[in-house]
Amino acid sequence: MTEVLVKAILAYLLGSIVGGLVVGRLRGGVDIRRLGSGNAGGTNALRTQGKAFAFWVMVIDIGKGWLATRVVARLVVPGLFSGVDVDWLAAVCGIAVIVGHVYPVWYGFRGGKGVATLLGAVLGLDPLLLVPMLITWLVAVILFGFVGLASILGALALAVAAAVRTSGPQSALLGFGVFAAALIACTHRANIARMLGGTEPRARRLWLFGLRRGGA
Repeated sequence: MTEVLVKAILAYLLGSIVGGLVVGRLRGGVDIRRLGSGNAGGTNALRTQGKAFAFWVMVIDIGKGWLATRVVARLVVPGLFSGVDVDWLAAVCGIAVIVGHVYPVWYGFRGGKGVATLLGAVLGLDPLLLVPMLITWLVAVILFGFVGLASILGALALAVAAAVRTSGPQSALLGFGVFAAALIACTHRANIARMLGGTEPRARRLWLFGLRRGGA
């Protein structure tokens, strides 16, 4: 139990290093939470600060997710850590790092929406699970133009894929996937409200292809 608690705390603190706020401080004190949508994540960074800024935000936020599940969860300290199942440790650390990103202790518990950090955590847990997530996200953006909706559906695709693959130690992935899908839906609740109200902006550009899309 000590090992789980210590590693979860370490992962949470790592998650609390929010890329958008770190890069903003390095770029002269820009706080992207005061701009655009008011969110500290990569999408708002791209919309308000441009591609270079958003690139480094994504590097940090994805990287800390990977570090939590691939490195922190697997730390070995003789006499302190008792050898808890590494699959469950990785899942717990993945959850903790995303919670840290969304509610960062270093920044007044106001962080991002957790999508990039979720990608990094999944990369460390099981890279194959990124395939259904990314395909679902891309198709949703092309069809609907809402990045928030695409993020929610991508997280749901993770939960479904984890359920399909669940067997033995893989059951840890299912718990992680279900929690992650619920958390991503929660962090996008304002987007959901705007979509229902008809005020959510659509993506003007499919960034991967540089193709323009109609809509506000």
